[in-house]
Amino acid sequence: MASDGSRVRDAGEKQKKSRRNRSDVVETEAQVEIERLTADGHEALQNRDYSAALRRFKSALRAATTLREKGLQRTCVLNLGAALVEAGDPQKGLEVLSRSGERGERIADLQFNRAAAHEALGEHTQATHRYHQAAQLYRAQGDTGAEGETCVRLARCHMKRKEWDEAAASFRRAAESYRTAGNTSASALALKDAGKLMLKSGHNATDDIISVLTDSLEMSADITDQETLGKLLNDVGLSFSQMRLFSEASECYEQALPLVACKPHRLAVVLQNLGAVHNTLGQYQQAVRFHREAAALHGSLGSRGAQGRCFSNLGFALVELDELEEAWESYIHAQQAFRDTDDASGQWQACEGLGGIKLQMRDPEKASVYYKDALRLLCKCQDVSSSVQERLVSKLSEALQQKLLLQQRGATTHRTVPERHHNPRLPRSTAVRSDVQQGRREMQNAENTPNAKSHNGSIMSSESRPCQEQERTLPEANRNLNNTYDKAEVHQQNFSSDSSGHGDVSESLKPEPAQVNGAHPLARSTVTPPLTQQDSDQATPLTRRLRSRFCTVM
Repeated sequence: MASDGSRVRDAGEKQKKSRRNRSDVVETEAQVEIERLTADGHEALQNRDYSAALRRFKSALRAATTLREKGLQRTCVLNLGAALVEAGDPQKGLEVLSRSGERGERIADLQFNRAAAHEALGEHTQATHRYHQAAQLYRAQGDTGAEGETCVRLARCHMKRKEWDEAAASFRRAAESYRTAGNTSASALALKDAGKLMLKSGHNATDDIISVLTDSLEMSADITDQETLGKLLNDVGLSFSQMRLFSEASECYEQALPLVACKPHRLAVVLQNLGAVHNTLGQYQQAVRFHREAAALHGSLGSRGAQGRCFSNLGFALVELDELEEAWESYIHAQQAFRDTDDASGQWQACEGLGGIKLQMRDPEKASVYYKDALRLLCKCQDVSSSVQERLVSKLSEALQQKLLLQQRGATTHRTVPERHHNPRLPRSTAVRSDVQQGRREMQNAENTPNAKSHNGSIMSSESRPCQEQERTLPEANRNLNNTYDKAEVHQQNFSSDSSGHGDVSESLKPEPAQVNGAHPLARSTVTPPLTQQDSDQATPLTRRLRSRFCTVM
């Protein structure tokens, strides 16, 4: 009996083992099939064949639901959800990703993909929370490279919410993570963007910003791609320009020149910025060459607005060199370019320049017309400092004073070009305004005229304000920096030289005042997250540029 029972038990165990073996074989075959489908899905995504990718990942998930391995199912859920986000359906992707269960909360890639879905939906508060969770999980598992990428995405969400300090901190954390991972190139780019945002927020000490930008330049030595390095140098140069560190900015632009020689648009931008900085440094001969080259390049590329700013910068430099006729032509070209692009800000700046030339040519009547036009155009511009209007009103008053003086002296004609004995060693603020000073001195002797008294009350003499004159010249000289490095502008708005905004990193992300093209304040350049998207992504829908993270089934 016992022996018979033993044989029965042995037979039962053999059958169970056989069934287990067959089940193991089936599961193994299923896992192999899931791996094949997952690999095919990844390949389809690389080719941007989203329909094929979704079919593969859906098939992999169906196969995984028949298996006992829950971790494999979560992996397939993650891949399908990520693929939906990549394919432009973040809402459906988010629904799929929510099926991962409680354990999914501790999966860094899953949190990253959820954040990407929220970001694509414009839900930046939720995206910020998920990216922060993902970054913490990546750090806990020692994946500093993924942590750096996540912090860059986190910074971008903070930027969308205009949280500049938080965005800058995220970029700095990204730089630290990239540096730990040995990716110094990405670290340099992250620090560059951090510096822009620190400058934008206005809550950071100058020394701290300089330290961040300097670290970025030091680590950029490991960047081998010339285009990437050229962009970094241009962007850091813009930041230095906004901080009025013009010598440092000039060095950055000089280093960027040979790196962008094969890219006409980028070369034009760097030339324009370099010319604007030379204007500010008072190096007008060098500036003229850069302005002309930049204007010619922008013209050949159809960047009419940028070309106008170059002509405006050129006109400024030529006035300082006492080349009034050439300066007049440059400002006329600038004015026409700004009209072509319906740029009111550029137009008032050109009118101001033309008025100044007419004033020096002792034609106050036409000068006053230009200053009135400048004030009229100024009313169409937003976010313009009150000091701009005050300056134009002051110049208009000066023109009217000179006109009155000439009338009192019985003048019936105006000199076409004033005779000058220009001493190049003297500061331009005193040398080029000798006629105006003489007129004011004569005007002081005619204070018994009612009109003269009203004007004298609003304007200080040039002798009493040399420092103010010099301070006013600097922003005018450097108000046209160009921050359209990545993409040629079509109708970029001009910004007032006295605007205080900073632009690097913008909400939408548009540039803010700070231009090194020729007639605006320093423009802030758009912050592009390091190594997360290429220029070719510009025309790609947002939901397809939000790169998700996938798992490889092993």
